Amino acid sequence: MTVFLTSSPCVCNAPRAILNPENDFVEKLRRCLPENPRCLFICSDPDSYDLTDSFGRDMSEAFAEAGMEFSEFAVLDGRNAEDAQVLIWESDMIILAGGHVPTQNAFFQEIGLRELIGDFQGVVMGISAGTMNCADRVYVQPEEPGESVPEFERFAEGLGLTDVNVLPHYQQVKDNMLDGQRLFEDITYADSMGECFFALVDGSFVLIEDGVTTLFGEAYCIRDGEMEQVCELGGSVILE
Repeated sequence: MTVFLTSSPCVCNAPRAILNPENDFVEKLRRCLPENPRCLFICSDPDSYDLTDSFGRDMSEAFAEAGMEFSEFAVLDGRNAEDAQVLIWESDMIILAGGHVPTQNAFFQEIGLRELIGDFQGVVMGISAGTMNCADRVYVQPEEPGESVPEFERFAEGLGLTDVNVLPHYQQVKDNMLDGQRLFEDITYADSMGECFFALVDGSFVLIEDGVTTLFGEAYCIRDGEMEQVCELGGSVILE
């Protein structure tokens, strides 16, 4: 299995979904995929059918425009959850959608995705929440109003594809306020005691290939209440 953990695979603020070529992302994807791969798009919310279908179409069109047209494209959500195992077996690539981390995590646990995806031999690409839920122990960064309270479950079991915890869209959310607190300085930094999170800007990604985990592009490590930049645009660093 080859895993791409992206913040967003697409160019920011583009009029349509276009795969982001920064940090050689598109070329690395192309190298890992067979010609005309069969793709499975797994939702973030099993009940948001229209949103999932729209998001899936955008991804399919973006890949086609980049010269990686899918021979088959299937969506997995609440409409066909019972077919998860067969759909995974019949795919060369799995895309895990972005969205609300706890909602997606609950769906993954409901269908037993951790077990189903464990022996997958193709390419997995996470997007935002999908990337976060790839971790063995997922840090569920508070996002929506009310989630900053101590009772909110900050960690959950993920898919077990990596030990890396990614925080996506750093350039967009770094100054966000939540429930009257600063998302990073007041909430996430406190949660990082004894932990390690990697904040990625869109265009940066983590590639797990042949047992090696490599970070590409601008990124920051948050550990024990402190942040430091660990990689820059065009650069790379192997994560231990």
